[in-house]
Amino acid sequence: MVQSVLGSLVLGYRPLWNAARKLAGVQLYVHGHGSQLVDAAHLLRTIQELWSAASPPLLLAPRSQQLLLDLLAHAPRGAPWIEVPGDWLSAPAIREAVEKAHGRGLRLVWRGPFHHLPDADTARLFDNSLLQLSGGDAMAALQAAVAEQRSPLIAGQMYDNIASRALLTHCLGQGGALAVAGWPMEDVLHALRHQPLQPAHEVVQRLLKAIDDEQSIDRFEQILGEDPLLAYRFMTYTNSAALGLRTGVDSLRRGLVMMGYGSLSRWLAEQLPHASTEPDLRPIRLAMVLRARLTEELLESGVGKDLRGEVYLSGLFSQLDELLREPLGSILRRLPLSERIFNATVLRTGAYAPSLELACALESEDAGAIVQLCEAHELELEYVNRALLRVLSELAVERPAAHH
Repeated sequence: MVQSVLGSLVLGYRPLWNAARKLAGVQLYVHGHGSQLVDAAHLLRTIQELWSAASPPLLLAPRSQQLLLDLLAHAPRGAPWIEVPGDWLSAPAIREAVEKAHGRGLRLVWRGPFHHLPDADTARLFDNSLLQLSGGDAMAALQAAVAEQRSPLIAGQMYDNIASRALLTHCLGQGGALAVAGWPMEDVLHALRHQPLQPAHEVVQRLLKAIDDEQSIDRFEQILGEDPLLAYRFMTYTNSAALGLRTGVDSLRRGLVMMGYGSLSRWLAEQLPHASTEPDLRPIRLAMVLRARLTEELLESGVGKDLRGEVYLSGLFSQLDELLREPLGSILRRLPLSERIFNATVLRTGAYAPSLELACALESEDAGAIVQLCEAHELELEYVNRALLRVLSELAVERPAAHH
């Protein structure tokens, strides 16, 4: 059997978010693993096979100079963006490879500190940059925002190290950033702490429309699973005395079957007036859904539909404590969920824990942690990487409408 390139790599990811608080792309960390050389051309072909026109743009972020050189040498025109750390350009081989790649029409992204920008001769080799803001840069940007002066940020670039909601607002607003890498979830939730968080208006509306259009129960379950708060509320309601069901509802699907479409429509209509239209929550919600999809995808195939639903909920509910501001154990104990969900999310033990732990580890560039988990749970790197690429390729990106 041919050794797949995905067995010789460790991948991790980070979403890139645009001004509309929607997914602009994904930064894919690429680490070599072990002593074998990575076949960069094979990696690019594998990505190309999985990606469709609807998949998000990728920013490949190689974490070794050799890997970067191989990607620059083999990437065809139209390949994903390739990130080049600015301080690596002092190596003549890398500088030369970047110049050749630029000449072939590759789209390259310069990465480095905002206060140490490349000279004009270097800058022309790059389509864009991922700029890391220091504490001082952040302060200067926020002061400009308060004084309503021109932003010191460079419009049209991507920014990293955005730790506060105020800086985020400035970056994606007045600063004109193309995207920010990651999302300051803690600070956004802290800023919204005085209002009870509500399910997303857009998800509630989409579910109501799906019921009107008489779509399948699979579709209802899918939409309901796109908002951790709505899914939790729904299960709380289906298990409440108000509904008077004799047996506990332990899954979204079972709740949908028991509730009936009329009751579901009425319940959703009651949620709508209070539903949230806060855009800064959208990336948080999408990141939670992404974790749930990955958790489900990482579980061995051949697992039945009911169990898949349980695994998905383990990922979806794993950060409810952040949204509801109380211990996860207390939140989950209110529902008659399977012990397996509680064990995975609260105790990090049991059958679903390996998938959930890996899904969490893949959200970073810590290759060591990912490898350690794979070894501890006897999971092949190739299997994990393929699951990650599959989930990322299926993320829908809303592209701007073409103007004719």
